[in-house]
Amino acid sequence: MEKNLDSKRIHIAQKIYVIFSLLYACCLIVQVFFAGLAIFVNPANWEKHLFFVHLFGMYIPLFMLILSFVGKMPRWAIGESAGFIGLIFAMYFTANITQVNAYAAAAHPVVAIVLISVSFMNVAKGWRFVFTGDRKSIPQEK
Repeated sequence: MEKNLDSKRIHIAQKIYVIFSLLYACCLIVQVFFAGLAIFVNPANWEKHLFFVHLFGMYIPLFMLILSFVGKMPRWAIGESAGFIGLIFAMYFTANITQVNAYAAAAHPVVAIVLISVSFMNVAKGWRFVFTGDRKSIPQEK
C-alpha cells in the first residue's frame, strides 16, 4: 500500500513538472511579445515586460527543481531546472549592466534565445518521459 502511494506521488510530481515546463515555455514567449511591444509599439510596454518576469521568472523553475526531486526525474530534468535559474540570473545581469558595459547588455536577447530553446527541449523531453514512456530517445545517465 505504501509503495503504491509513493509511486502515485512520483507520477503526479512528474506530470506537474511537465505542466510547469510547458507553462514556463509559454511565459517566455509572452515575455518576448512584451519586449516586442516595447520596441515596436510603445516604450511604456517595458513595464509589462519587467512586471511579468517577476511573476514567473524564478518561481516556476524553482518549483520545477523541487518537483524533479520529488518526482525522481532523471538528471537532465534536475540540471535543466537548475539551469533555468542560472539563465534567469544571467537575464537580470545582462538587463542591468547597460550603464557599465553595453556589449554585455547586448547579450540579453542572446540569453533569451538560449533560455527559450532549452525550455522547448525540456518540454519535449519531459512530455516523452512522462506521457509516452519513451525513455530510449532521451539521454540516460550511466
